[in-house]
Amino acid sequence: MQQATAAPVSALLRGAGLAETTIDAWLEAEPKAIGELAEDRRRYAAFWHYSERLIGELPKKTARRPLEAQAADAICEKSRAARERFLRTHVEAIYASITQGLSRFIRVEELVFAAAEAFPGLAPTREQIATEADAIQRDKDGIEIDQGILLSHFLGHERTGSHLCHAMLLPRRESEEQLARLATDGIVDLGTVRIERRGKGVFLFPSNPRYLNAEDQTTLDAMEIAVDIAILDPGSDIAVLQGGTVEHPKYRGRRVFGAGINLTHLYRGKIPFVWFLQRDLGFVHKFMRGVARPDVLPDDVHGHGIEKPWIAAVDGFAIGGHCQILLTMDYVLAADDAYLTLPARKEGIIPGVSNLRLPRFTGDRLARQLIQYERRLACDSPEGMLICDEIAPAAKMDAAIERVVAALTSSGAVGAVGNRRAFRVGEEPLDVFRRYCAVYAREQAHCHFSPALIANLERYWGAQNRAG
Repeated sequence: MQQATAAPVSALLRGAGLAETTIDAWLEAEPKAIGELAEDRRRYAAFWHYSERLIGELPKKTARRPLEAQAADAICEKSRAARERFLRTHVEAIYASITQGLSRFIRVEELVFAAAEAFPGLAPTREQIATEADAIQRDKDGIEIDQGILLSHFLGHERTGSHLCHAMLLPRRESEEQLARLATDGIVDLGTVRIERRGKGVFLFPSNPRYLNAEDQTTLDAMEIAVDIAILDPGSDIAVLQGGTVEHPKYRGRRVFGAGINLTHLYRGKIPFVWFLQRDLGFVHKFMRGVARPDVLPDDVHGHGIEKPWIAAVDGFAIGGHCQILLTMDYVLAADDAYLTLPARKEGIIPGVSNLRLPRFTGDRLARQLIQYERRLACDSPEGMLICDEIAPAAKMDAAIERVVAALTSSGAVGAVGNRRAFRVGEEPLDVFRRYCAVYAREQAHCHFSPALIANLERYWGAQNRAG
């Protein structure tokens, strides 16, 4: 089969102007079998190096003629097929090598580069990612797809995937210092999110006012640190998430819960692929499961994690990623003029873990309408109330929040935490989440670099006309 396909590939590459000797060396270097890890590491690295050299001899993506673009795609296809073979056989040994026998916890945003360093060619290096960082999304070569393939294999393997989920549920190193500040001052300002303790509640106010509180690379780290602080704060029994005020002329001075991912930054290439996995394995998962302890797996059966009930207060709207967040909350209070939407089709991406969680709330049919047919729900509609627990007049949201906090903390935190664990063990055990994220990593990587993403952002969002 390989010999039958080699001739057309070779002809395609020659037609694109690549030297025949280089093409032959590349085809000869392709490993034909799987063996021991050390030897495979050497052989596959040599093949991936040849692949990079071939693509490097072609013009940059924006300058490629159709035949040159086809040649680049053919080289990538063969390289990725080799990565799939290599990872299918060696995934556990690769992960164990990087994490010193699973004794070290490495977060996804560092793991992809640790893998690239330990196994050359398996994933793009930090330098290769940096080279493309300033390009708009349509002009990128899509090398980050290889990060998606890598993370998909890590997450798809039970032992390595569970360990990686555990790593992402641990509190961040920066959180300890900020937690001490909250204890002293009762408030911590991280720039894009503010944390305040009020009575029995700890309040998070995410803020990205220029972009209707949308999420992007500037908000990601601060949000996870804030979630750590809220969960670990011993002086509160419940956490509240409420959007800050925004600058948009239509909503100036008003609170909005959030507009999802920053589509302008997405179009401009300012959101790397690994952002999606860092978000959903990080702070969004912590909303759902709490923070983990390093010495034990975050297992709901034995309740070893540290968690707190969460209230979401929805002012204005919860679009996209902010609607996803509602699916992790224990109680959703919404203003009577607020609405929900998950416009995944118009964005061309997968809406986080919504495909797993949303059907539990709405049933399968309505979930598909929301995700694939951009159905919009008024929070105070019968369908909206499948996600929201209570509706309050928009002008009286603050009073309603105080009342809900008082009601949900009147019997103490222990029962509330026990009940949320009891729900979760049947609804979304860690292994189900892990397996979902294995699919998500691969599919989101391809979506992120699909021409359809750019077309959708231009057609529905006019992203080409928006300042970054």
